[in-house]
Parts: sequence; C-alpha cells; structure tokens
Amino acid sequence: MDMPIIEFQHVSYRYGRGSLDEKKALNDITFAVEPGEFIGIVGSNGSGKSTLVQHMNGLLCPDEGHVTVLGKKTSDRQHRNGLWRKVGLLFQYPEQQLFEATVIDDVAYGLRNMGMKQADAAARAREALSLVGLNPDEIGALPPLSLSGGQRRRAAIAGVLAMKPDILILDEATAGLDGPGKSDILSLVKRLQQEMGITVLMISHSMREVMALADKIAVLADGRLAAWGSASDVMREEMMSSSPGLFFSEYAQVMIKLAELGHPVNTGVRSREEALEELLTLIGRKGHERGEARAVHAGRYGRSQA
Repeated sequence: MDMPIIEFQHVSYRYGRGSLDEKKALNDITFAVEPGEFIGIVGSNGSGKSTLVQHMNGLLCPDEGHVTVLGKKTSDRQHRNGLWRKVGLLFQYPEQQLFEATVIDDVAYGLRNMGMKQADAAARAREALSLVGLNPDEIGALPPLSLSGGQRRRAAIAGVLAMKPDILILDEATAGLDGPGKSDILSLVKRLQQEMGITVLMISHSMREVMALADKIAVLADGRLAAWGSASDVMREEMMSSSPGLFFSEYAQVMIKLAELGHPVNTGVRSREEALEELLTLIGRKGHERGEARAVHAGRYGRSQA
C-alpha cells in the first residue's frame, strides 16, 4: 500500500496563541489521505476548514501534533518552503487574484517565479488552459477581466495546474457561480482527478456538492473531526443529520428516512439516479413479497375448501 500523501497526527492549532484572544481552531485532528483520492471537507463557518488545508501547503504549522505531506513533516522548514510548488491552493474567488495583462502571462506567473524561461512558461500555460477547457489561441492574449466569471475561475485553476502539483486544494471552488457554472467547475475538477491522478481536497458548505464527487469526506465541527470516511459511511452517521450548516440532498434524506422506518435501502446513495434505482428495487421487492403472500394465502384457502 502506498504511503499517505497527506497525514495529520493529533494536530491542534490556536490563533493568537498566548494572547487574550487565543482561539483553538483545530483540536486533535487525525486522518490520512491516499494518493489520487478526492476528499470533500465540509462544515459550517468557523469549523476549521480553511485552517485545516493551510496546514497542507505549509502556510500554517501545528502547535501540537504533526502534519506529513509528500512523505516529510512540515516541521522541516526546507520541505515546508518548497510545498507551494507541489501543493496548489485556490482560495475563494481566485479570479480576483488575476492581475497580469494577458491570460497567458497570468497562468505562467508561478512558472516564471520558479525561474522557467518565458517561452517554456508560456507553452506550459497554454497546455494548462487547454486542460481546463479554454482555448489559448482564443483567449490567451486577452486581459483576464474580459473573460466571463466561469472562464476566469477556470483560468485561475489553470494557473495552479501549470505548476503540475501533486495535490490540488480548492476552498469553496463554486462560490459565486450560477448553477451551470457550478456544474462545469465540479465536472472539471473530478475529471482532473480521474485523468491526471491529482489528489484533490475540496472545501464546501454543501454536502450535496461533495457527495457525488468525493471518495472520502471529512466533517469538521468546532475544530474537531466530527466524521471521516467514505461518503456512504459519513451519510450513515446519525449525528450528521443534525449538524448545522450541512445540507443533505433531498434524495439522501429520503433514503435515511426509509432506513429509519425499517426498509432495507442503501443510505449512501450519491446521485438521483442511484436513489431512483434503489426505490425501484424496493418497490419491486415489496411487490414480490406481496405476490408471494397472496399465493400462500390462496394455497391455504384452497386447501381449506377441499
């Protein structure tokens, strides 16, 4: 089995440590992420989501415990200082950080900071734009602000992908986008994980967003890891249904309610299609049971008349 690409061991972190305003943001967090996994990180405002991921690229170091990324502890300063090359982190509304004169120059900015030659950086930037579904011949020479909101979001993601990171972290990747824009970005991120083998961690307020995408889900509440595991496992945890700020899909709620009523259904459904299939199976099973019951009743009734 491969070594975890990210591992937290009893990690705690405080803001304003030693001051009157000291606040514990993370409390005894332990979990591990395997290479190539898609991890959803959910929780209400102030639960510790952003603080958690900032430990993954060395922006923050734990007060207690250890964080290991790409095989080395982030307490190693040299390793920590180089993580920005391997761990891409996009905060909310990353398109607001686009500042170069052209899209190509903006996507290539990080590469130039690494010392890459202009021509090589531009070629890598064009490749990254193509990966996110943008035509570099059409938009490469345009100013970033001339793009639509969804295109700017894609260009910002391309700027991270151009660095060829092993890990991609997205903090509220769909914030501010309309329905089609959200679907496009989520589909893009899932495709990048599947086709390129990138390890993806995506912060979201919405359980609906991560259910259909994530291999595992981390649920944070007041700085603690309230739940961790596969989407199906997390869905089955009763305590989750009352966690503030988490929004289960309607179809998942139906499955949970049916299970509570004693029906043998899978509460870990991850799409409407899976839920419909589960309901049809349940209806078919119940119809078969009723048919058998009628047959037994008819047989008994027939024998009693003989």
